[in-house]
Order: sequence, then structure tokens, then C-alpha cells
Amino acid sequence: MDRRTSNKIFPFSLTALIVLLDQVTKLIVSHALRIGEKTAILGDFLWFWHVRNKGMAFSVGSALSSQFRDLLFLLLPAAVLTLLLVYYFRSTELRGVQRWCFAAILGGGLGNLLDRLLRPEGVVDFVSVKFYGLFGLARYPTFNVADATVVVGGIVMILSYAFFKPRSEG
Repeated sequence: MDRRTSNKIFPFSLTALIVLLDQVTKLIVSHALRIGEKTAILGDFLWFWHVRNKGMAFSVGSALSSQFRDLLFLLLPAAVLTLLLVYYFRSTELRGVQRWCFAAILGGGLGNLLDRLLRPEGVVDFVSVKFYGLFGLARYPTFNVADATVVVGGIVMILSYAFFKPRSEG
């Protein structure tokens, strides 16, 4: 395998690690806490709170009819992840950090997509952080490892585009 191919493939080790970590933490929470049960980790600041999310980010779409919602929330993320992969492999301008960000976002997306396929009760969310009234929220919406990696990967990706010029690999 040549160096360019290796540079494109190696970040997917992060994808696999994120999917594994996401699914293992969800399995642990699902066995340790009943749905709706919470336990304080750092007082009122950090809770592990086992909830299920049938919607997307911030429970968007959870009120849709179940058949439409289930189909939409399987097909839409699958299509987005496919488009990300196509762009990833066709682009010659991505820097190393951007490739790792794509891998993180892909891992998070796959983690939650697996939940939608394997857990009819919804995606397992369990991290609840006190938000001190910021943006009118007492607590940040409950999330999981997959959600966190999509958000962090997205933020780092945006920052990388803001601070680094695209590479021309010719």
C-alpha cells in the first residue's frame, strides 16, 4: 500500500475505536441503569442518566409517526455518511487533521446508526451535564459518545478550514 492510500485509510482506525467505545458504553449503561434512572457522578454537574432518543439531535423529529421517523432516521444518516465517504476518498485537498475529523464524525454517525438498527427503544443517551441556564437550559441535552465525537469532530473540522489553507495534492 502506498503512502497516500495509507494516509487515507489509517484514520478509519479512529472510526472503529469510536464505534466500539460508543457501543460498549451504551451496553454498560443499558445494563447498569433502567431507562429513566440516573446516578450522579460529579454532584449536580454530571449525571449518567439512561434515556432513549427516537429523534435525531436534541430529539428533533421524535414526534413524527414511528414508521416515517424510523425510515427517515435510517436513510438520512446513511445517505449523509455515504456522501462523506465519497467526498473523503475523492478529495485531494484534505489535510491530515481533516481526515481524522471525518473519521471521528463517521464513527459517531455509525455508532448512532447502529443504535437505530439494533435498539427499537431508540438511541441510548446517558451523559447529562448541568448548563447553568446558558441559552435558557438548566442541563445540556443528554448525549452519548457518538454524539460527542460528531460535535467535537465537526468543531475541529470547522477550525481546521478556518486556519489552514486547503492542500493541493495535484
